Amino acid sequence: MPRFLHVFLPLVAAALPLSAQQTQTYSLSGNEVALYNLAGQVSVLGGSGSAVSVDVTTLGPDGGRLRVENGDLRGRQTLRVLYPEDRIVFPALGRGSSSNLTIRDDGTWGESQDGWSGRSGGRKVTIRGDGAGLQASANLRITVPVGKRVRIYLGVGKVDITNVDGDLRVDAATADITSRGTRGDLNIDTGSGDVAIEDASGTVSLDTGSGDIHVTRMKEGDLKVDTGSGSVDGTGIAAGGATIETGSGDIRLTDITAPRLSLETGSGSVRADLKGSPDLLHVETGSGDVVLRLPDGIDATVDLETGSGEFNLDFPLQLVRKSEGNLRGKIGDGRGRIEIETGSGDIALRK
Repeated sequence: MPRFLHVFLPLVAAALPLSAQQTQTYSLSGNEVALYNLAGQVSVLGGSGSAVSVDVTTLGPDGGRLRVENGDLRGRQTLRVLYPEDRIVFPALGRGSSSNLTIRDDGTWGESQDGWSGRSGGRKVTIRGDGAGLQASANLRITVPVGKRVRIYLGVGKVDITNVDGDLRVDAATADITSRGTRGDLNIDTGSGDVAIEDASGTVSLDTGSGDIHVTRMKEGDLKVDTGSGSVDGTGIAAGGATIETGSGDIRLTDITAPRLSLETGSGSVRADLKGSPDLLHVETGSGDVVLRLPDGIDATVDLETGSGEFNLDFPLQLVRKSEGNLRGKIGDGRGRIEIETGSGDIALRK
């Protein structure tokens, strides 16, 4: 998916220059905080107190040319790292790699879900792994007190989240993102990069344009996973509902409980081990086998369809209808519903 980033002309107001290889700490009060940085690593930690604390460390030969602007902007507290040129070199991106973004003049971008979508304009910025340009980046260490609503916007780099209790949204153009021990809503969106979360409690939404997604131990809320190209792995998931989609890649789930479960891949196999009987289970793949392991005593009406493949069932089925490539019947009293469709591949229901 396209990413839009807007580079900024530095605001004259309270822009503070930073020396290269220097760390400076900022405090942002208020219930809602937004932070912006074009290149670097971001660490997000749970903490105490009443304000979000941010350590900004500049890096690179041109790190001293970066400036930081913080304070209220359109009704919420922000921190923005300002880059004075529209060509930035960030070696961690890799030789030959680049990312093009557009930034508003005030140093912000995004916010289509936050009521700032009317703010447009700005200028284009290119971040490259090598070549000529501003050789500077900034690492952020963000400490988040309980219950805060924090929005983090990153161009390229890496994000690591640990033990945050609040409402957290991360939006990156190109970044691998990891998260452990979060409580509350967690929303992660990266244009390109892998996403891995562990021990999440609350509603979770994960989106990457290209990359793998891994979910280990998640409970209490709903789960939504979307990758344009990449595999999805999950284990120890107990969600009210789960929707997992990939344009191209396998879906592999173990130890999952979700009354409402939807699994879709444009091309790839689907394997899922369910711990409980679903109210509604929908599985669809354009090309690939589907293997489901279901608990004893499951009750479901089953609709199976394959363009080219076989049916393999370990459960006694009360047959309702059977034709070439189609099978419908009941397991137990048929209370739940299982719908499986593959363009090409076998379908198996295992104990």
